[in-house]
Parts: sequence; structure tokens; C-alpha cells
Amino acid sequence: MNLEGRVVVVTGAAGGIGTALARRFAAEKVAALVLADLDGEAAAAVAAEFAELPVETIGVAADVTSEGQIAELVEETLERYDRIDLFCANAGITTGVGLEASDDVWSRTWAVNVMSHVYSARAVLPSMLERGEGYLLHTCSAAGLLTAVGDAPYAVTKHAAVSFAEWLSITYGARGIRVSALCPQGVDTPMLQEGLTAGHVGARVTAASGQVLPPSAVADAAVAGLAEERFLILPHPEVAKYYLHRATDTDRWLAGMRGLAASMGAPDPARDS
Repeated sequence: MNLEGRVVVVTGAAGGIGTALARRFAAEKVAALVLADLDGEAAAAVAAEFAELPVETIGVAADVTSEGQIAELVEETLERYDRIDLFCANAGITTGVGLEASDDVWSRTWAVNVMSHVYSARAVLPSMLERGEGYLLHTCSAAGLLTAVGDAPYAVTKHAAVSFAEWLSITYGARGIRVSALCPQGVDTPMLQEGLTAGHVGARVTAASGQVLPPSAVADAAVAGLAEERFLILPHPEVAKYYLHRATDTDRWLAGMRGLAASMGAPDPARDS
């Protein structure tokens, strides 16, 4: 996809990868940016960065776990610009817990990491299908291809997010809809830093597993992937190697992950019981 002149919506836009995507898209001369976040004031502050650029940008409040609010976001964008060329479902959360995660934690993680993608696809696809073109960029994480040590809800929901993106691509690809799954590994965002501060094993494993990229590098990779219309966009190229190892020698890969988890102090249920 050539981004110049496009109308783009980004959720989770008030920080981290979302803000980096917005800045990169503005540099690509998109026509309009609609930046949505649970914190509407923060989204508006990001939008204000582009006041001197020829990019119409607005920041709005939207809870991605509310299908009604996502439908309203899409409807108001269509009323304003007549189309949405690219929808970036970018919001996500981690938990840092395993079997001890409460049902509420599971439900909240599922809502943010999976259902937000379902809600945005439901809302935006009808207009895209009517036009015969459109692009969905889903921020999924390398955890959706591999795993997340120490964080069961995150691992499970990110796998589901990748699976849903695959399903969308298979189901609607012949009708002009392009889908990409953005799957970074370690990224220097508040989400990772908060996990490290809290001592989450998953955050420490992520930080130790390769280079921790700035969000701007992830945004650069996203733009390159969109230009090539690649399904998997891997800002960390080594993830492709890990993914291959997981598929071709699963038992060896699992053994390696057990060793990595143990070295980072992950709980051992057999030992601790």
C-alpha cells in the first residue's frame, strides 16, 4: 500500500507503537489521521503534533473493548472522510501472570487483545468491501507466533490475534482486503518498562531475547511491510528463525524455552507444589 493520500485510523495511539505509527504515517503524507485511545486527551495531544503539517489529524477517546464505541469511531470517520483506507488495531495489554490469573484478568486481556480486532473488523469491513479495497494492520506481537514466558493470558490472546488476522486474510483477500500482522518482540514502550519494573518474568525474558527496539523502528518496519503488503511484519528478523524452529523441531524449541524460563526465575510448579 502506498500511504500517500490515505485515510488512516490508529487505536492505542496515545503512546508507544501507536504514536510512532502516527508519526511515521504523517511522514508518508497520508491525507488524514484519526488517532483513538482510551485516554482521549492524550490522543488529542499526539494529534496536535501535526498541526503544522498538511495532514488533517484528530484525536478522540475510544474504548476498544466497546463494540459500540468502535462502531461510532468508524461511522464518524466515514462521515468525515467518506472512506477508511487503513485501520490499525493497535491496542494491547500484558498481565505478567499464569494460572493464578483471575477470570477478570483473562476476560480483560481477551477483550483488549482479541475482541478489539473483531470489533474493528466488523465495523470497517463493510465499507471496505463495498469499495473493493482496504487494509487492516493488526498489532499482534511475536508472542502470537512463539509464546510469552510467565504470561499465559498474553500468550494465548496474541496467538488468537494472529489467527484472526490470518482468517481475515484468507476470507477477504480475494475481495481486495489486505491484512498484516505486526509482530515485534522487545519494544521500548511503557508496557515493557512497567513489566520490568514489576519484575514480570515475561518482560525480563523479552528484554533478554534480543534487541529492544524503539517504537520508531517498529513503525519503520510497519511502513515497509505495508508497502510490500506482507502478512507477517517482523521488526525483529530473528523471530522468523525462532518461528521456523518452533514449527520444525517443536520439542527442541520447547526444551530451549524451558531453559530460558528457568534462567529468568520463572516459577516451577513441580518444584513449588
